[in-house]
Amino acid sequence: MNKIESNKKYMEFVKSFHNTIREKNIILVYEGEINQSITKAFSSMTERNSEIQNNSSRTQKRVYHVMVECLQNVAKHAGHEETGEPIIPGRGIFMISNSDLEYSITTGNIVANDKVAEIKEMIGRFNALNPLEIKEEYKRMIKESRLSEKAGAGLGFIDIVKKTGNKIEFSFDKINDKTSFFIQKSVINRD
Repeated sequence: MNKIESNKKYMEFVKSFHNTIREKNIILVYEGEINQSITKAFSSMTERNSEIQNNSSRTQKRVYHVMVECLQNVAKHAGHEETGEPIIPGRGIFMISNSDLEYSITTGNIVANDKVAEIKEMIGRFNALNPLEIKEEYKRMIKESRLSEKAGAGLGFIDIVKKTGNKIEFSFDKINDKTSFFIQKSVINRD
């Protein structure tokens, strides 16, 4: 492929990508390293986003809280040495989209295959709880996490289920024998 053809294909890709963003009502999309600085920048952008500001303060707080929790999960758990991938701590994708009824916060990152079953079990367990059970389990996990870092595993997931009142949607796409791509979607209903 020559340079002119390559450039044309790239321009077509950009146009297609732009159209997809508009069709899916994506108000923020990012791919790259996710760390504390990026989380602060997105937090600031989200607080000033006029689309989000046009909602109740309760909806705004939930969008903000879930966004921060999702970004922290990617920062903590993506790109670790056990994945066998080049070490780029916290590398992932992050998106916020909206509709008339809800906001969706979606993240994606590489995880080690030996973590997949544990993550599926945790999310499945939290998704199966009713609101009262979620509240009780959250309290229990907070108490235990003060005693042991291991006891805090899954705290982010249950916090998201608690804040949104919705199940976490997720999938794993196997990349190779060592890694999978983990996609998590959290939905926040508008008040």
